[in-house]
Amino acid sequence: MKLKKGDKVKVMVGKDKGREGTVDRVYVKQNKVLVPGVNVYKRHVKKTEDRKEGGIVDIARSLEVSKVMLICPKCKKPARVGYSVEGKKRFRICKRCRSRI
Repeated sequence: MKLKKGDKVKVMVGKDKGREGTVDRVYVKQNKVLVPGVNVYKRHVKKTEDRKEGGIVDIARSLEVSKVMLICPKCKKPARVGYSVEGKKRFRICKRCRSRI
């Protein structure tokens, strides 16, 4: 997966199109990322011993990786991610400005 925790991304498709956020968690097997404040849904929760009040709670759901693009730290624009191999190390690069991420 080309995205990592802490990367700044922009949502390209869906109800939150155009919104930006930082990747909080990466689900590699499901090919999804969790961005707080994006893709938020309401959930009805029952009152329990742990939760004193029931009611409607906002929950952020994960997004498909194909629906977000990495924002390059250098050119500050959404860009595709590629790899460059130097020796035995592999680095992520911005396909737009060719800088190392």
